[in-house]
Amino acid sequence: MLSLRQIRYFIAIAETGSVSAAAQAVHISQSTLTTAIKQLEEDLNASLFSRHAKGMELTHQGHQFLRQAYLVMASVDNARRSLQQSTDEVAGELTIGVTSLVSGYYLADLLARFQRIYHRVKLRVVEDERDYIEHLLVSGEIDVGVLILSNLGYASALNTEVLNFSHYRLWLPPDHPLLQLDSISLKDLAEQPMIQLNVDEMEQRLRGLWQASGVRPNISLRTASVEAVRSLVSAGMGLALMPDMTYRPWSVEGDMVEARRITDVTDTLDIGLAWRRGGARNPMVDYFLPVAREVLPLRNGANSALGRS
Repeated sequence: MLSLRQIRYFIAIAETGSVSAAAQAVHISQSTLTTAIKQLEEDLNASLFSRHAKGMELTHQGHQFLRQAYLVMASVDNARRSLQQSTDEVAGELTIGVTSLVSGYYLADLLARFQRIYHRVKLRVVEDERDYIEHLLVSGEIDVGVLILSNLGYASALNTEVLNFSHYRLWLPPDHPLLQLDSISLKDLAEQPMIQLNVDEMEQRLRGLWQASGVRPNISLRTASVEAVRSLVSAGMGLALMPDMTYRPWSVEGDMVEARRITDVTDTLDIGLAWRRGGARNPMVDYFLPVAREVLPLRNGANSALGRS
């Protein structure tokens, strides 16, 4: 039968990448850990790790199970916390790194919830480009990152956890002729003026989508502001490919923006957590991660607004 101990051991190996390091982290022998993971794989009828000379690497099934394992442990942590009389004993400092696109849609709710629970923890936020946030994480200058994980440069040095998959949609003004089509592909956009969001490496990400389709986009405007994209689209100045998490149906001027699925775009923008792999870490991180797992997914209202094809 699946146990919390097995899940904890599994997470330890996934985060450290080796049986020996994981055994030290959870204070058991390597043989006990190996036996527990073997039993876990048998119980799940799945291969969670590929074994090689350099250590243990998650399989596709392993990555899927890791996401669920984190959620299980977060629920346990939350249940334990709810039974405690107070979190007043938790005190310290936590430095969080974020990228600009993520900070605009997740940061306020996340920090407010964490501060309500752990009000004696002093928070410091560093907002910068993704590569610099990664550098600070690896060097230990910040404790945890909340950022887009789709294009990490130091993935092997970081533990990461995807918490939200944001699909791309086409933004259009409400009277646009393309809305009459049963389906829209990138080829249908070849002659359309496109507005490009140029923040958090969005231009690089979208360039890859266009190149894969063989379509050369007609980029008429570039901006670092999501609200500018929304206003320009609603005013009929062009169309835009944007991640779901940024969608709202109205511009600041009160004009409507429609969103539609692109049939040949399946890539997602993956948002989640990152923290340094191995070594000692700030104990405040262990309080932060369960709270982030509760808060980070988009509100139901935002998701339901994008349920249209």
